[in-house]
Amino acid sequence: MERTTRTSRRHRGRRPSRGLTAGAAALAAAGALIATALTGPAAGAAPAEDDGSRAAAQLLDNAGFEAGLEGWTCSGDSGAAAASPARSGARALTATPAGQDNARCSQVVAVEPDADYTLSGWVQGSYVYLGATGTGTTDVATWTGSTPSWKQLSTTFRTGPDTTSVTVYLHGWYGQGAYHADDLALSGPGEPGDPGDPGDPEVPAVPSGLTVGAVTAGSVDLSWSEVPDATAYHVYRDGTKVASVEGASATVAGLSPSTSYAFRVSAVNGVGESAKSAAVTARTSADGGDGGTTVPEHALTGYVQNFDNGAQTQRLTEVQDAYDIIAVAFASSTSTPGELTFALDPALAPSDDAFKADIAAKQAEGKAVILSVGGELGNVTVNDDASARAFADSAWALMQEYGFDGIDIDLEHGINSTYLTQAIRDLAANAGPDFVLTMAPQTLDMQSTSTEYFTLALNVKDILTVVNMQYYNSGSMLGCDGQVYSQGSVDFLTALACIQLRGGLDASQVGLGTPASPRGAGSGHVDPSVVNDALDCLARGTHCGSFQPSQTYPSLRGAMTWSTNWDALNGDQWSNAVGPHVHGLP
Repeated sequence: MERTTRTSRRHRGRRPSRGLTAGAAALAAAGALIATALTGPAAGAAPAEDDGSRAAAQLLDNAGFEAGLEGWTCSGDSGAAAASPARSGARALTATPAGQDNARCSQVVAVEPDADYTLSGWVQGSYVYLGATGTGTTDVATWTGSTPSWKQLSTTFRTGPDTTSVTVYLHGWYGQGAYHADDLALSGPGEPGDPGDPGDPEVPAVPSGLTVGAVTAGSVDLSWSEVPDATAYHVYRDGTKVASVEGASATVAGLSPSTSYAFRVSAVNGVGESAKSAAVTARTSADGGDGGTTVPEHALTGYVQNFDNGAQTQRLTEVQDAYDIIAVAFASSTSTPGELTFALDPALAPSDDAFKADIAAKQAEGKAVILSVGGELGNVTVNDDASARAFADSAWALMQEYGFDGIDIDLEHGINSTYLTQAIRDLAANAGPDFVLTMAPQTLDMQSTSTEYFTLALNVKDILTVVNMQYYNSGSMLGCDGQVYSQGSVDFLTALACIQLRGGLDASQVGLGTPASPRGAGSGHVDPSVVNDALDCLARGTHCGSFQPSQTYPSLRGAMTWSTNWDALNGDQWSNAVGPHVHGLP
Protein backbone atom coordinates (compact mmCIF):
# COMPACT_ATOMS: atom_id res chain seq x y z
CA MET A 1 0.00 0.00 0.00
CA GLU A 2 1.39 3.38 -0.94
CA ARG A 3 0.90 5.69 2.02
CA THR A 4 1.62 8.95 0.23
CA THR A 5 -1.16 11.28 -0.92
CA ARG A 6 -0.51 11.12 -4.65
CA THR A 7 -3.44 11.38 -7.04
CA SER A 8 -3.19 7.70 -7.97
CA ARG A 9 -2.79 5.46 -4.92
CA ARG A 10 -2.36 1.75 -4.91
CA HIS A 11 -3.09 -0.98 -2.42
CA ARG A 12 -0.27 -3.06 -3.94
CA GLY A 13 2.48 -1.91 -6.28
CA ARG A 14 3.58 -3.73 -9.41
CA ARG A 15 5.75 -3.19 -12.48
CA PRO A 16 3.93 -5.25 -15.14
CA SER A 17 6.64 -4.92 -17.76
CA ARG A 18 9.25 -6.53 -15.50
CA GLY A 19 7.07 -8.57 -13.15
CA LEU A 20 7.36 -11.89 -14.96
CA THR A 21 11.15 -11.82 -15.03
CA ALA A 22 11.40 -10.86 -11.38
CA GLY A 23 8.76 -13.41 -10.43
CA ALA A 24 10.59 -16.19 -12.24
CA ALA A 25 13.84 -15.34 -10.49
CA ALA A 26 12.10 -15.26 -7.13
CA LEU A 27 10.49 -18.63 -7.77
CA ALA A 28 13.83 -20.17 -8.70
CA ALA A 29 15.50 -18.81 -5.58
CA ALA A 30 12.62 -19.93 -3.37
CA GLY A 31 12.71 -23.39 -4.95
CA ALA A 32 16.39 -23.70 -4.06
CA LEU A 33 15.63 -22.70 -0.49
CA ILE A 34 12.85 -25.27 -0.22
CA ALA A 35 15.07 -28.03 -1.61
CA THR A 36 17.75 -27.19 0.95
CA ALA A 37 15.25 -26.98 3.80
CA LEU A 38 13.60 -30.30 3.05
CA THR A 39 16.84 -32.16 2.33
CA GLY A 40 18.40 -31.21 5.67
CA PRO A 41 21.65 -32.75 6.90
CA ALA A 42 22.96 -35.69 4.93
CA ALA A 43 21.29 -38.93 5.93
CA GLY A 44 23.52 -41.10 8.04
CA ALA A 45 26.05 -38.30 8.60
CA ALA A 46 28.64 -39.10 11.23
CA PRO A 47 28.54 -37.17 14.52
CA ALA A 48 30.94 -34.27 14.87
CA GLU A 49 34.34 -35.36 16.09
CA ASP A 50 35.14 -35.15 19.80
CA ASP A 51 38.48 -35.76 21.50
CA GLY A 52 38.47 -39.40 20.39
CA SER A 53 38.26 -40.83 23.90
CA ARG A 54 34.59 -41.82 23.69
CA ALA A 55 33.08 -44.28 21.25
CA ALA A 56 29.86 -43.63 19.37
CA ALA A 57 26.96 -45.93 20.27
CA GLN A 58 23.29 -46.41 19.47
CA LEU A 59 21.67 -45.00 22.60
CA LEU A 60 17.94 -45.44 21.93
CA ASP A 61 16.01 -48.29 23.48
CA ASN A 62 13.62 -50.13 21.15
CA ALA A 63 14.63 -47.92 18.23
CA GLY A 64 12.78 -50.10 15.73
CA PHE A 65 9.62 -50.54 17.85
CA GLU A 66 9.99 -54.33 17.74
CA ALA A 67 9.08 -54.36 21.44
CA GLY A 68 5.94 -52.31 20.90
CA LEU A 69 6.11 -48.93 22.60
CA GLU A 70 8.47 -50.06 25.33
CA GLY A 71 10.71 -47.13 26.23
CA TRP A 72 8.48 -44.64 24.40
CA THR A 73 5.68 -42.35 25.63
CA CYS A 74 3.06 -41.09 23.16
CA SER A 75 0.72 -38.20 23.96
CA GLY A 76 -2.98 -38.96 24.24
CA ASP A 77 -2.51 -42.67 23.48
CA SER A 78 -1.84 -41.59 19.91
CA GLY A 79 0.85 -44.16 19.10
CA ALA A 80 0.98 -47.90 18.41
CA ALA A 81 3.49 -50.41 17.08
CA ALA A 82 2.01 -51.70 13.83
CA ALA A 83 3.06 -54.44 11.44
CA SER A 84 2.45 -52.28 8.38
CA PRO A 85 4.08 -50.25 7.08
CA ALA A 86 7.38 -51.44 8.55
CA ARG A 87 10.63 -50.43 6.92
CA SER A 88 12.52 -53.31 8.52
CA GLY A 89 11.69 -55.97 11.07
CA ALA A 90 8.15 -56.79 12.07
CA ARG A 91 6.90 -53.44 13.41
CA ALA A 92 7.07 -49.67 13.10
CA LEU A 93 5.54 -46.74 14.94
CA THR A 94 2.16 -45.46 13.74
CA ALA A 95 0.87 -42.32 15.47
CA THR A 96 -2.21 -40.27 14.62
CA PRO A 97 -2.72 -36.55 15.46
CA ALA A 98 -6.19 -35.65 16.73
CA GLY A 99 -7.62 -32.25 17.62
CA GLN A 100 -4.95 -30.23 19.42
CA ASP A 101 -2.72 -33.31 19.90
CA ASN A 102 0.12 -33.64 17.39
CA ALA A 103 0.83 -37.30 18.34
CA ARG A 104 4.15 -36.69 20.07
CA CYS A 105 6.11 -39.84 20.94
CA SER A 106 9.27 -39.40 23.02
CA GLN A 107 12.03 -41.17 24.90
CA VAL A 108 14.41 -39.80 27.54
CA VAL A 109 17.98 -40.89 26.81
CA ALA A 110 21.12 -40.68 28.97
CA VAL A 111 23.94 -38.73 27.31
CA GLU A 112 27.28 -37.25 28.29
CA PRO A 113 28.04 -33.55 28.73
CA ASP A 114 29.95 -31.61 26.08
CA ALA A 115 29.54 -34.33 23.48
CA ASP A 116 28.35 -34.49 19.86
CA TYR A 117 25.41 -36.62 18.78
CA THR A 118 23.64 -37.53 15.55
CA LEU A 119 19.92 -38.29 15.55
CA SER A 120 18.31 -39.96 12.55
CA GLY A 121 15.23 -41.96 11.66
CA TRP A 122 13.07 -43.13 8.78
CA VAL A 123 9.61 -41.57 8.49
CA GLN A 124 6.56 -41.67 6.25
CA GLY A 125 3.54 -39.35 6.12
CA SER A 126 2.75 -35.61 6.06
CA TYR A 127 4.54 -33.06 8.24
CA VAL A 128 6.60 -35.50 10.30
CA TYR A 129 9.05 -34.02 12.81
CA LEU A 130 12.12 -35.59 14.48
CA GLY A 131 14.02 -33.71 17.15
CA ALA A 132 15.69 -33.51 20.55
CA THR A 133 15.03 -31.20 23.51
CA GLY A 134 16.90 -30.57 26.74
CA THR A 135 20.27 -30.59 24.97
CA GLY A 136 21.66 -27.82 27.15
CA THR A 137 22.69 -25.91 24.01
CA THR A 138 20.34 -25.50 21.04
CA ASP A 139 17.43 -27.91 20.76
CA VAL A 140 17.14 -29.32 17.24
CA ALA A 141 14.44 -30.61 14.90
CA THR A 142 14.15 -31.69 11.29
CA TRP A 143 10.99 -32.43 9.33
CA THR A 144 9.49 -33.30 5.99
CA GLY A 145 6.40 -31.78 4.40
CA SER A 146 5.08 -34.90 2.70
CA THR A 147 6.63 -38.26 1.95
CA PRO A 148 4.42 -41.15 0.82
CA SER A 149 7.39 -43.55 1.01
CA TRP A 150 10.11 -43.99 3.62
CA LYS A 151 12.49 -41.05 3.94
CA GLN A 152 15.42 -40.61 6.32
CA LEU A 153 15.63 -37.50 8.50
CA SER A 154 18.84 -36.57 10.26
CA THR A 155 20.13 -33.81 12.53
CA THR A 156 23.01 -33.22 14.94
CA PHE A 157 23.47 -31.48 18.28
CA ARG A 158 26.01 -30.94 21.03
CA THR A 159 25.15 -31.33 24.71
CA GLY A 160 25.82 -28.63 27.28
CA PRO A 161 28.37 -28.84 30.10
CA ASP A 162 25.78 -30.08 32.60
CA THR A 163 23.56 -32.15 30.33
CA THR A 164 23.12 -35.82 31.29
CA SER A 165 19.90 -36.63 29.43
CA VAL A 166 17.93 -35.45 26.40
CA THR A 167 14.42 -36.15 25.14
CA VAL A 168 14.20 -37.57 21.62
CA TYR A 169 10.81 -37.10 20.02
CA LEU A 170 8.70 -37.55 16.90
CA HIS A 171 5.41 -35.86 16.14
CA GLY A 172 3.00 -35.20 13.30
CA TRP A 173 0.89 -32.11 12.67
CA TYR A 174 -2.60 -30.88 13.44
CA GLY A 175 -5.24 -31.89 10.93
CA GLN A 176 -2.94 -34.37 9.20
CA GLY A 177 -3.25 -38.14 8.98
CA ALA A 178 -1.19 -40.81 10.71
CA TYR A 179 2.59 -40.79 10.38
CA HIS A 180 4.99 -43.74 10.61
CA ALA A 181 8.56 -44.08 11.91
CA ASP A 182 11.11 -46.89 12.04
CA ASP A 183 14.82 -47.58 12.52
CA LEU A 184 15.65 -44.56 14.66
CA ALA A 185 19.20 -43.98 15.86
CA LEU A 186 20.90 -41.68 18.35
CA SER A 187 24.65 -42.16 18.04
CA GLY A 188 27.35 -40.70 20.24
CA PRO A 189 29.19 -41.43 23.49
CA GLY A 190 27.26 -43.38 26.11
CA GLU A 191 26.03 -46.84 27.03
CA PRO A 192 24.09 -48.56 24.23
CA GLY A 193 20.42 -48.95 25.01
CA ASP A 194 21.00 -48.13 28.66
CA PRO A 195 19.11 -45.20 30.18
CA GLY A 196 22.05 -44.72 32.55
CA ASP A 197 22.35 -44.65 36.29
CA PRO A 198 20.13 -41.85 37.57
CA GLY A 199 22.17 -41.58 40.77
CA ASP A 200 20.62 -39.94 43.79
CA PRO A 201 17.19 -38.43 43.13
CA GLU A 202 17.05 -34.67 42.72
CA VAL A 203 14.41 -31.97 42.44
CA PRO A 204 13.45 -31.76 38.72
CA ALA A 205 14.58 -28.92 36.50
CA VAL A 206 12.46 -25.85 35.79
CA PRO A 207 10.06 -26.47 32.87
CA SER A 208 10.85 -24.62 29.66
CA GLY A 209 8.94 -23.83 26.51
CA LEU A 210 5.69 -22.77 28.19
CA THR A 211 3.31 -21.87 25.36
CA VAL A 212 -0.29 -20.67 25.14
CA GLY A 213 -2.54 -22.79 22.94
CA ALA A 214 -6.24 -22.40 22.17
CA VAL A 215 -8.01 -19.58 24.00
CA THR A 216 -11.75 -19.17 24.55
CA ALA A 217 -13.81 -16.74 26.60
CA GLY A 218 -13.41 -18.98 29.66
CA SER A 219 -10.32 -21.14 29.19
CA VAL A 220 -6.67 -21.20 28.12
CA ASP A 221 -4.70 -24.22 26.89
CA LEU A 222 -1.06 -24.45 28.00
CA SER A 223 1.78 -26.76 27.00
CA TRP A 224 5.48 -27.01 27.84
CA SER A 225 8.52 -29.24 27.35
CA GLU A 226 8.68 -32.44 29.39
CA VAL A 227 11.13 -32.43 32.30
CA PRO A 228 13.17 -35.61 32.99
CA ASP A 229 12.41 -37.20 36.39
CA ALA A 230 9.24 -35.10 36.86
CA THR A 231 6.18 -37.06 37.99
CA ALA A 232 3.74 -34.11 37.84
CA TYR A 233 3.48 -30.42 37.10
CA HIS A 234 1.83 -27.57 39.04
CA VAL A 235 0.12 -24.79 37.06
CA TYR A 236 -0.05 -21.27 38.52
CA ARG A 237 -2.38 -18.47 37.44
CA ASP A 238 -1.33 -15.01 38.63
CA GLY A 239 0.72 -16.66 41.39
CA THR A 240 -1.99 -19.04 42.62
CA LYS A 241 -1.77 -22.79 41.99
CA VAL A 242 -4.83 -23.80 40.00
CA ALA A 243 -4.00 -27.28 38.67
CA SER A 244 -1.73 -30.31 39.02
CA VAL A 245 -1.29 -32.57 35.99
CA GLU A 246 0.83 -35.56 35.03
CA GLY A 247 1.53 -34.62 31.40
CA ALA A 248 3.15 -31.56 29.87
CA SER A 249 -0.10 -29.74 29.04
CA ALA A 250 -3.15 -28.39 30.83
CA THR A 251 -6.37 -26.48 30.22
CA VAL A 252 -7.11 -23.76 32.78
CA ALA A 253 -10.85 -23.12 32.88
CA GLY A 254 -13.20 -20.89 34.86
CA LEU A 255 -11.69 -17.67 33.49
CA SER A 256 -13.41 -14.36 32.74
CA PRO A 257 -13.90 -13.10 29.16
CA SER A 258 -11.62 -10.39 27.75
CA THR A 259 -9.18 -10.71 30.67
CA SER A 260 -5.39 -11.11 30.70
CA TYR A 261 -3.78 -13.74 32.93
CA ALA A 262 -0.16 -14.68 33.68
CA PHE A 263 0.70 -18.39 33.87
CA ARG A 264 3.73 -20.31 35.20
CA VAL A 265 4.41 -24.02 35.71
CA SER A 266 6.71 -26.01 37.97
CA ALA A 267 7.89 -29.64 37.86
CA VAL A 268 7.38 -31.99 40.80
CA ASN A 269 8.69 -35.39 41.97
CA GLY A 270 9.10 -37.26 45.25
CA VAL A 271 12.01 -35.05 46.23
CA GLY A 272 10.34 -31.69 45.77
CA GLU A 273 9.14 -28.94 43.44
CA SER A 274 11.24 -26.95 40.99
CA ALA A 275 11.20 -23.20 40.71
CA LYS A 276 8.44 -21.76 38.54
CA SER A 277 8.96 -21.26 34.82
CA ALA A 278 9.07 -17.94 33.04
CA ALA A 279 5.57 -16.48 32.77
CA VAL A 280 3.41 -16.34 29.66
CA THR A 281 0.41 -14.05 29.30
CA ALA A 282 -2.87 -14.95 27.66
CA ARG A 283 -5.98 -12.84 27.11
CA THR A 284 -9.31 -14.63 26.94
CA SER A 285 -11.60 -13.82 24.06
CA ALA A 286 -14.78 -11.79 24.29
CA ASP A 287 -17.87 -13.63 25.44
CA GLY A 288 -19.56 -14.56 22.17
CA GLY A 289 -21.83 -17.42 23.20
CA ASP A 290 -19.96 -20.35 21.70
CA GLY A 291 -16.69 -18.38 21.97
CA GLY A 292 -15.95 -18.47 18.25
CA THR A 293 -16.07 -16.23 15.21
CA THR A 294 -18.02 -17.62 12.27
CA VAL A 295 -17.41 -16.22 8.80
CA PRO A 296 -20.60 -16.41 6.73
CA GLU A 297 -20.85 -18.79 3.79
CA HIS A 298 -20.67 -15.82 1.40
CA ALA A 299 -18.54 -13.02 2.80
CA LEU A 300 -17.45 -9.50 1.93
CA THR A 301 -13.90 -8.56 2.94
CA GLY A 302 -12.64 -5.00 3.30
CA TYR A 303 -9.31 -3.51 4.36
CA VAL A 304 -9.40 -0.60 6.79
CA GLN A 305 -6.37 1.69 6.71
CA ASN A 306 -4.17 2.24 9.75
CA PHE A 307 -2.86 5.44 8.17
CA ASP A 308 -4.19 8.56 6.44
CA ASN A 309 -3.37 8.84 2.74
CA GLY A 310 -6.19 11.06 1.59
CA ALA A 311 -9.00 8.53 1.76
CA GLN A 312 -11.70 9.02 4.38
CA THR A 313 -10.34 8.02 7.77
CA GLN A 314 -12.45 5.54 9.72
CA ARG A 315 -12.58 3.97 13.13
CA LEU A 316 -13.52 0.30 13.08
CA THR A 317 -16.95 1.17 14.43
CA GLU A 318 -17.49 3.33 11.32
CA VAL A 319 -16.67 0.57 8.83
CA GLN A 320 -19.68 -0.15 6.64
CA ASP A 321 -21.98 -2.88 7.93
CA ALA A 322 -21.78 -4.87 4.68
CA TYR A 323 -18.24 -6.07 5.47
CA ASP A 324 -18.04 -9.46 7.18
CA ILE A 325 -14.23 -9.67 7.41
CA ILE A 326 -12.34 -6.49 8.26
CA ALA A 327 -8.57 -6.63 7.69
CA VAL A 328 -6.59 -3.99 9.54
CA ALA A 329 -3.74 -2.80 7.30
CA PHE A 330 -0.96 -3.35 8.24
CA ALA A 331 1.33 -5.06 10.73
CA SER A 332 4.98 -4.00 10.47
CA SER A 333 8.22 -5.97 10.68
CA THR A 334 11.01 -5.51 13.21
CA SER A 335 14.78 -5.98 12.84
CA THR A 336 14.29 -9.61 13.92
CA PRO A 337 13.52 -11.72 10.82
CA GLY A 338 9.89 -12.87 10.81
CA GLU A 339 8.85 -10.80 13.82
CA LEU A 340 5.74 -8.60 13.56
CA THR A 341 4.69 -5.51 15.44
CA PHE A 342 1.70 -3.17 15.23
CA ALA A 343 1.73 0.59 15.79
CA LEU A 344 -1.70 2.17 16.01
CA ASP A 345 -2.20 5.33 13.96
CA PRO A 346 -4.51 8.06 15.33
CA ALA A 347 -6.35 7.85 12.01
CA LEU A 348 -7.78 4.50 13.17
CA ALA A 349 -8.28 5.06 16.91
CA PRO A 350 -7.15 7.54 19.57
CA SER A 351 -5.63 4.87 21.85
CA ASP A 352 -4.90 1.17 22.13
CA ASP A 353 -7.74 0.74 24.62
CA ALA A 354 -10.18 2.48 22.26
CA PHE A 355 -8.98 0.30 19.39
CA LYS A 356 -9.46 -2.89 21.43
CA ALA A 357 -12.95 -1.73 22.35
CA ASP A 358 -13.72 -1.07 18.68
CA ILE A 359 -12.57 -4.59 17.75
CA ALA A 360 -14.77 -6.09 20.46
CA ALA A 361 -17.73 -4.00 19.27
CA LYS A 362 -17.37 -5.24 15.69
CA GLN A 363 -17.02 -8.83 16.89
CA ALA A 364 -20.19 -8.42 18.93
CA GLU A 365 -21.91 -7.59 15.62
CA GLY A 366 -20.69 -10.91 14.21
CA LYS A 367 -17.78 -9.47 12.21
CA ALA A 368 -14.30 -10.97 12.04
CA VAL A 369 -11.45 -8.50 12.59
CA ILE A 370 -8.03 -9.67 11.42
CA LEU A 371 -4.54 -8.19 11.12
CA SER A 372 -3.08 -7.89 7.62
CA VAL A 373 0.63 -8.62 7.17
CA GLY A 374 2.51 -6.96 4.33
CA GLY A 375 1.03 -4.60 1.77
CA GLU A 376 2.99 -2.84 -0.96
CA LEU A 377 5.66 -1.59 1.44
CA GLY A 378 5.63 -4.44 3.96
CA ASN A 379 8.49 -6.91 3.76
CA VAL A 380 8.47 -9.76 6.29
CA THR A 381 11.14 -12.44 5.86
CA VAL A 382 10.25 -16.00 6.90
CA ASN A 383 12.86 -18.37 5.49
CA ASP A 384 14.10 -20.59 8.32
CA ASP A 385 13.00 -22.20 11.59
CA ALA A 386 13.92 -19.17 13.70
CA SER A 387 12.03 -16.63 11.58
CA ALA A 388 9.03 -19.00 11.34
CA ARG A 389 8.92 -19.17 15.14
CA ALA A 390 9.30 -15.40 15.40
CA PHE A 391 6.41 -14.89 12.98
CA ALA A 392 4.10 -17.32 14.78
CA ASP A 393 4.96 -16.09 18.28
CA SER A 394 4.68 -12.38 17.45
CA ALA A 395 1.46 -12.80 15.45
CA TRP A 396 -0.07 -14.78 18.30
CA ALA A 397 1.01 -12.13 20.80
CA LEU A 398 -0.69 -9.42 18.71
CA MET A 399 -3.84 -11.51 18.36
CA GLN A 400 -3.97 -11.90 22.14
CA GLU A 401 -3.11 -8.28 22.87
CA TYR A 402 -5.76 -6.72 20.63
CA GLY A 403 -8.27 -9.54 20.20
CA PHE A 404 -7.80 -10.14 16.45
CA ASP A 405 -9.60 -13.19 15.04
CA GLY A 406 -6.77 -14.09 12.67
CA ILE A 407 -4.37 -12.75 10.05
CA ASP A 408 -4.26 -11.84 6.38
CA ILE A 409 -1.18 -12.71 4.30
CA ASP A 410 -0.56 -9.84 1.86
CA LEU A 411 3.18 -10.24 1.28
CA GLU A 412 4.24 -8.87 -2.11
CA HIS A 413 8.02 -9.23 -2.06
CA GLY A 414 8.47 -13.00 -2.33
CA ILE A 415 7.67 -15.73 0.16
CA ASN A 416 9.09 -19.09 1.18
CA SER A 417 6.10 -21.41 1.22
CA THR A 418 7.87 -24.07 3.30
CA TYR A 419 8.65 -21.91 6.30
CA LEU A 420 5.61 -19.66 6.04
CA THR A 421 3.48 -22.81 6.10
CA GLN A 422 5.29 -23.85 9.26
CA ALA A 423 4.72 -20.43 10.83
CA ILE A 424 1.02 -20.29 9.94
CA ARG A 425 0.39 -23.78 11.26
CA ASP A 426 2.16 -22.95 14.52
CA LEU A 427 -0.01 -19.84 14.81
CA ALA A 428 -3.20 -21.74 13.97
CA ALA A 429 -2.37 -24.38 16.60
CA ASN A 430 -2.27 -21.61 19.20
CA ALA A 431 -5.37 -19.81 17.94
CA GLY A 432 -7.63 -22.87 17.73
CA PRO A 433 -10.42 -23.85 15.35
CA ASP A 434 -11.93 -20.36 15.00
CA PHE A 435 -8.75 -18.92 13.47
CA VAL A 436 -9.51 -16.78 10.38
CA LEU A 437 -6.84 -16.97 7.66
CA THR A 438 -7.10 -14.92 4.48
CA MET A 439 -4.65 -14.12 1.67
CA ALA A 440 -4.43 -11.35 -0.93
CA PRO A 441 -1.90 -12.45 -3.57
CA GLN A 442 -1.22 -10.51 -6.74
CA THR A 443 -2.45 -11.98 -10.04
CA LEU A 444 1.05 -13.14 -11.00
CA ASP A 445 1.31 -15.05 -7.72
CA MET A 446 -1.63 -17.30 -8.62
CA GLN A 447 -0.96 -18.04 -12.30
CA SER A 448 0.22 -21.57 -11.51
CA THR A 449 0.08 -24.07 -8.67
CA SER A 450 3.90 -24.11 -8.79
CA THR A 451 4.21 -20.52 -7.53
CA GLU A 452 5.14 -20.05 -3.89
CA TYR A 453 1.89 -18.26 -3.03
CA PHE A 454 -0.31 -20.91 -4.61
CA THR A 455 1.77 -23.62 -2.93
CA LEU A 456 1.30 -21.87 0.42
CA ALA A 457 -2.48 -21.68 -0.09
CA LEU A 458 -2.66 -25.39 -0.91
CA ASN A 459 -0.36 -26.26 2.03
CA VAL A 460 -2.79 -24.65 4.49
CA LYS A 461 -6.00 -25.42 2.62
CA ASP A 462 -7.47 -27.21 5.65
CA ILE A 463 -7.36 -23.99 7.72
CA LEU A 464 -7.67 -21.39 4.93
CA THR A 465 -10.72 -19.12 4.98
CA VAL A 466 -10.42 -17.30 1.64
CA VAL A 467 -7.93 -16.15 -1.01
CA ASN A 468 -8.97 -12.69 -2.24
CA MET A 469 -6.68 -12.26 -5.22
CA GLN A 470 -5.98 -8.67 -6.33
CA TYR A 471 -7.47 -8.34 -9.82
CA TYR A 472 -5.73 -5.00 -10.36
CA ASN A 473 -2.34 -3.31 -10.90
CA SER A 474 -1.40 -6.18 -13.21
CA GLY A 475 -2.19 -5.54 -16.88
CA SER A 476 -3.34 -8.41 -19.11
CA MET A 477 -2.96 -11.97 -17.78
CA LEU A 478 -3.58 -15.56 -18.84
CA GLY A 479 -6.84 -17.25 -17.90
CA CYS A 480 -7.34 -20.93 -17.14
CA ASP A 481 -8.06 -21.57 -20.85
CA GLY A 482 -4.64 -20.24 -21.89
CA GLN A 483 -6.15 -17.10 -23.44
CA VAL A 484 -4.98 -13.58 -22.57
CA TYR A 485 -7.59 -11.34 -20.91
CA SER A 486 -7.44 -7.60 -20.32
CA GLN A 487 -7.65 -6.19 -16.83
CA GLY A 488 -10.94 -4.55 -15.92
CA SER A 489 -13.38 -6.94 -17.59
CA VAL A 490 -15.74 -9.69 -16.49
CA ASP A 491 -13.60 -12.19 -18.40
CA PHE A 492 -10.48 -11.08 -16.52
CA LEU A 493 -12.16 -11.80 -13.17
CA THR A 494 -13.74 -15.10 -14.13
CA ALA A 495 -10.96 -16.65 -16.23
CA LEU A 496 -8.32 -15.90 -13.58
CA ALA A 497 -10.54 -17.13 -10.73
CA CYS A 498 -10.91 -20.32 -12.75
CA ILE A 499 -7.16 -21.01 -12.28
CA GLN A 500 -7.62 -21.14 -8.51
CA LEU A 501 -10.82 -23.18 -8.76
CA ARG A 502 -9.19 -25.77 -11.04
CA GLY A 503 -5.88 -25.65 -9.15
CA GLY A 504 -7.17 -27.16 -5.93
CA LEU A 505 -8.82 -24.43 -3.87
CA ASP A 506 -12.39 -24.98 -2.82
CA ALA A 507 -14.88 -22.49 -4.22
CA SER A 508 -15.57 -21.35 -0.66
CA GLN A 509 -11.92 -20.24 -0.53
CA VAL A 510 -12.02 -17.99 -3.60
CA GLY A 511 -12.92 -14.28 -3.53
CA LEU A 512 -12.66 -11.48 -6.12
CA GLY A 513 -10.58 -8.48 -5.03
CA THR A 514 -11.09 -5.11 -6.75
CA PRO A 515 -10.48 -1.44 -5.80
CA ALA A 516 -13.38 0.45 -4.25
CA SER A 517 -12.71 3.54 -6.38
CA PRO A 518 -10.42 4.66 -9.24
CA ARG A 519 -8.19 6.30 -6.62
CA GLY A 520 -7.78 3.05 -4.70
CA ALA A 521 -5.33 1.51 -7.19
CA GLY A 522 -3.07 2.43 -10.07
CA SER A 523 -5.23 0.43 -12.49
CA GLY A 524 -7.92 -2.22 -12.55
CA HIS A 525 -10.88 -0.43 -10.99
CA VAL A 526 -14.20 -1.70 -12.39
CA ASP A 527 -17.75 -0.63 -11.81
CA PRO A 528 -19.36 -2.68 -9.00
CA SER A 529 -21.76 -4.10 -11.59
CA VAL A 530 -18.80 -5.86 -13.27
CA VAL A 531 -17.92 -7.53 -9.96
CA ASN A 532 -21.53 -8.65 -9.59
CA ASP A 533 -21.61 -10.02 -13.14
CA ALA A 534 -18.44 -12.00 -12.46
CA LEU A 535 -19.92 -13.40 -9.24
CA ASP A 536 -23.05 -14.46 -11.13
CA CYS A 537 -21.01 -16.02 -13.93
CA LEU A 538 -18.99 -18.17 -11.49
CA ALA A 539 -21.78 -19.03 -9.06
CA ARG A 540 -24.78 -19.25 -11.42
CA GLY A 541 -23.44 -19.41 -14.97
CA THR A 542 -25.16 -16.14 -15.95
CA HIS A 543 -23.90 -12.67 -17.03
CA CYS A 544 -20.64 -14.14 -18.34
CA GLY A 545 -18.52 -12.46 -21.00
CA SER A 546 -16.76 -14.42 -23.74
CA PHE A 547 -15.26 -16.79 -21.18
CA GLN A 548 -17.75 -19.39 -19.99
CA PRO A 549 -16.69 -21.60 -17.05
CA SER A 550 -17.14 -25.32 -17.60
CA GLN A 551 -19.17 -25.54 -14.38
CA THR A 552 -20.74 -23.29 -11.77
CA TYR A 553 -19.41 -22.70 -8.26
CA PRO A 554 -22.37 -21.80 -6.04
CA SER A 555 -20.26 -21.93 -2.86
CA LEU A 556 -17.96 -19.13 -4.09
CA ARG A 557 -16.92 -17.18 -0.98
CA GLY A 558 -17.45 -13.62 -2.24
CA ALA A 559 -15.49 -10.44 -2.88
CA MET A 560 -12.91 -8.09 -1.35
CA THR A 561 -12.02 -4.43 -1.79
CA TRP A 562 -9.22 -2.03 -1.09
CA SER A 563 -10.31 -0.23 0.97
CA THR A 564 -13.26 0.55 3.22
CA ASN A 565 -11.80 4.07 3.44
CA TRP A 566 -11.80 4.59 -0.34
CA ASP A 567 -15.28 3.06 -0.40
CA ALA A 568 -16.45 5.62 2.17
CA LEU A 569 -14.88 8.49 0.22
CA ASN A 570 -16.74 7.23 -2.87
CA GLY A 571 -20.11 7.28 -1.13
CA ASP A 572 -20.09 3.55 -0.18
CA GLN A 573 -20.91 2.71 -3.80
CA TRP A 574 -18.86 -0.50 -3.79
CA SER A 575 -20.21 -2.03 -0.56
CA ASN A 576 -23.78 -0.87 -1.23
CA ALA A 577 -23.76 -2.69 -4.59
CA VAL A 578 -21.49 -5.70 -4.06
CA GLY A 579 -22.38 -6.44 -0.42
CA PRO A 580 -26.03 -7.40 -0.98
CA HIS A 581 -25.06 -9.32 -4.12
CA VAL A 582 -22.47 -11.40 -2.26
CA HIS A 583 -24.90 -12.11 0.57
CA GLY A 584 -27.53 -13.16 -1.97
CA LEU A 585 -25.37 -15.77 -3.73
CA PRO A 586 -26.88 -19.27 -3.79
